[in-house]
Amino acid sequence: MLDIALGSSRRDFLRVGGLGVAGLSLASVLKAEAGTEKRKGARAKSVILVFLGGGLSHHDSFDLKPDAPAEIRGNYKSISTVIPGLQIGEKLPLMAKVMDKISLVRSASHNNDHHETATNWVLSGRFGTPFGDYPAIGAVAAHEFGFSGTLPPYVSVPKNPSFTWELGKSAFLGGRYESFKAGDPNAAGYKVEDVAPPASLTMKQVERRETLLKAVDGLAKKVQGNDQIATYDEFHQRAAAMLLSPEAKKAFDITAEPEKLRDRYGRTTAGQSLLLARRLTEAGVRFVTVNYAGWDHHGKIYEGLNKKLPEFDQAMSTFIEDTTARGTDKDTLIVVMGEFGRTPKINKDAGRDHWGQAASLLFWGAGTKPGFVLGKTDKHGAYSVQRPVSPADVAYTILDSLGLDPRKQLVTPDGRPIEVLDGGETVKELFA
Repeated sequence: MLDIALGSSRRDFLRVGGLGVAGLSLASVLKAEAGTEKRKGARAKSVILVFLGGGLSHHDSFDLKPDAPAEIRGNYKSISTVIPGLQIGEKLPLMAKVMDKISLVRSASHNNDHHETATNWVLSGRFGTPFGDYPAIGAVAAHEFGFSGTLPPYVSVPKNPSFTWELGKSAFLGGRYESFKAGDPNAAGYKVEDVAPPASLTMKQVERRETLLKAVDGLAKKVQGNDQIATYDEFHQRAAAMLLSPEAKKAFDITAEPEKLRDRYGRTTAGQSLLLARRLTEAGVRFVTVNYAGWDHHGKIYEGLNKKLPEFDQAMSTFIEDTTARGTDKDTLIVVMGEFGRTPKINKDAGRDHWGQAASLLFWGAGTKPGFVLGKTDKHGAYSVQRPVSPADVAYTILDSLGLDPRKQLVTPDGRPIEVLDGGETVKELFA
């Protein structure tokens, strides 16, 4: 539980015992002072980025090559969609019925096959080290929009992507602009807990706490100016305000959704995360990252995809239908992507390896063209041969849709100006 009071001191930060939901983090609570109105020239008020961590195989989902040799085309057959002439994989029959509502990009491309490096690249739009030199698009949005009310501007569900460490962070923008980790909305009893009264403490616990408090005070004096220490107070004040807020409780209360709709999404982490993302953007959250991992199939890919693709098909098709029916898509740009695609040739372990040269992306909402296909790959699905779309292009499109300047200069803690993006352009073909 969270045992703090508004206006309390840094010393009281150690009284925090937890938020009652796995993954919720005080260090995720962000600062700022902006309004909620759509910015001039913006297409969208909010963004939902669905990140397919590991890399979805485009060969087996949205860009099949039925005429290629067996070791390239794989096990799945193509099926027709509602768009004449457009075919996708047989494991996506529900998606086949809603392709007329979205834009499909078959030409995403870059030249890096390393999980951490590629993930930070596609989540920020700038190439750097595996450790995240540049802030994720969501952190930039948090920096530019800030808080309005008690909901954080940037939320990750269940948490930020990770392989060996957490990825897509706020980098030099600092802890104020990290995502709020929402936890798993499919967990039993998922909710944002109330603030609880302090539990009774033994003398030994009191003595231990006092020792810890003194250590924190001493550390704070030694590292004045450190972002994490300097923002402790605002972290727990924001957290307490949010957890006490009817606005926040309502937004995170996924149980308010009809049971039949929750069933349609699927009682999975992925399905319920997509539903929660829709609720959060409708409540005013500016940027939600849905971390939908599990696509790194180096071996026995068809055993893996036989389980993953039906789950994706159910959750994503429902998400498309639901956001469209509710009109959520009018003010929300929704993007579905991984860090790369998979190799054209099936390997010796009956899997596909990392492949940055080609991948498929989905877009809808915020004025994107429904039933539109952009770009193509060669006959083996190895390389983008028509209208390649880079990570910088995707990031530029997202920021531009929010009415933010993708070439704005941000300032690092040591005073260096750095552009949000150093390249890219809006993928204008996506918009009507």
